[in-house]
Amino acid sequence: MASRDSASSEITPEVLLRAYACGIFPMAESADDPTLFWVEPETRGVIPLDGFRVSSRLARTVRSDVFAVTVDSAFKAVIAGCAAPQPGRHDTWINKRIRDLYVGLHELGHAHSVEIWQNNDLVGGLYGVSLGRAFFGESMFHQTRDASKVALVHLVARLIAGGFELLDTQYVTEHLRSFGAVEISRRRYTALLDRAIKGGADFGRLAIDRSISGAQALEIIAGRR
Repeated sequence: MASRDSASSEITPEVLLRAYACGIFPMAESADDPTLFWVEPETRGVIPLDGFRVSSRLARTVRSDVFAVTVDSAFKAVIAGCAAPQPGRHDTWINKRIRDLYVGLHELGHAHSVEIWQNNDLVGGLYGVSLGRAFFGESMFHQTRDASKVALVHLVARLIAGGFELLDTQYVTEHLRSFGAVEISRRRYTALLDRAIKGGADFGRLAIDRSISGAQALEIIAGRR
């Protein structure tokens, strides 16, 4: 279900947080469309943290630490990367208003990014919103093979370590399904969300200014299964 927002200038980061607590999120038709609309899907994509799957090939890449991983060090650059055209995706729903709102959430401590670097170049990453023990994944991008996948592995390790319960992916794609994503009903999602936002979690439980190794990330994930 989607509804047009006729006064997008009235949406603030604080309003956006209240919307997430109700199970809705904003989108735009395209990067050039200045308007926003609210979305509340009939079914919701989630990745159960105790069912997160990492293929053996990806696990080898994660353990190799071929990429440098940081958190919350280049939030604006990650959103820009997610908004940029990529092979097979010439346009996105991330317009300027979306970018400004999530930068505002980042400044409030409720939006976070995971950055993937290679030779000091940002080659992938993801960002999302944290509220209570829920994390709402928004978008990811990659310029090098496996970069966004490595970002997701490090995100899940951080969520597990920080005491999160819910990883919302909004929708399920074949890509996300390979990690264990499933579709659940709106009723089931609402029950999970209501419980998650009432609790407390710590995205910074693993130090923000000190990245963990790929092997450590995989050990954290394995310990949750």
